[in-house]
Amino acid sequence: MFVEERQNLILEDLQENGKVLVKDLSKRFGVTPDLIRKDLAFLESKGKCKKIYGGAILNRLNVHLEDANSRKNVNSKEKQKIAQMAYDLIEPNMTVFLDISTTNIELAKLLVSRPISGITVVTNMLDVIQILSTSQIHSIFIGGEFDYAKNGFVGNMCDEFLQRFHFDVAFLGVVGINLESGSVMTYMPNDGQTKRIVLNQSKKAYMLADSDKFYQMGNYEYAKVDEFYGILQIIKNNKK
Repeated sequence: MFVEERQNLILEDLQENGKVLVKDLSKRFGVTPDLIRKDLAFLESKGKCKKIYGGAILNRLNVHLEDANSRKNVNSKEKQKIAQMAYDLIEPNMTVFLDISTTNIELAKLLVSRPISGITVVTNMLDVIQILSTSQIHSIFIGGEFDYAKNGFVGNMCDEFLQRFHFDVAFLGVVGINLESGSVMTYMPNDGQTKRIVLNQSKKAYMLADSDKFYQMGNYEYAKVDEFYGILQIIKNNKK
């Protein structure tokens, strides 16, 4: 089989499935993994795909470049399940931080519908505080520089205020995770700096990661995977 023919078939797989794995392609075409990696590198250079750890994904518009309102319904069922995992980790009298994350919108809804005694919830996301304001939950809203796309607050004023808190548990959003380097990514440095401060100020910080996050990349690394107490995600067998 000619190289061009193999690359065209790989591209067809990407277009059909959205993702390919080096080991599967190597077995299918009877060539070495190194040759497959070269094929993927070529396709990436043509803008057809993006290489990830162990394979590649089809190039498509990253939903995280859209505003928060546009992202609310993306993977909504998965986000609801992750929010339930987060809810189960919150105990009475805890101080909890909810980051700018559409999954935290679902968590806020759970906290309102099933209140947990004595908790304090701190957030910098407008959607979250609007939901919490319909309840008797002790809530603190962190202000600062408003980011329209995120529908929340970031920047120096926000960060200075957050440094005065100590959180029992925090739930942080993420744009992408690079499993090869262990990098946890976001897009904007100001958002990354805010997340970094919360991570440092928390006894336990959990990453909220629906399945797309493992096939996306951001521009700014704000942490390493092993700095988190845990990752809340849905995998194929629906376990944590």
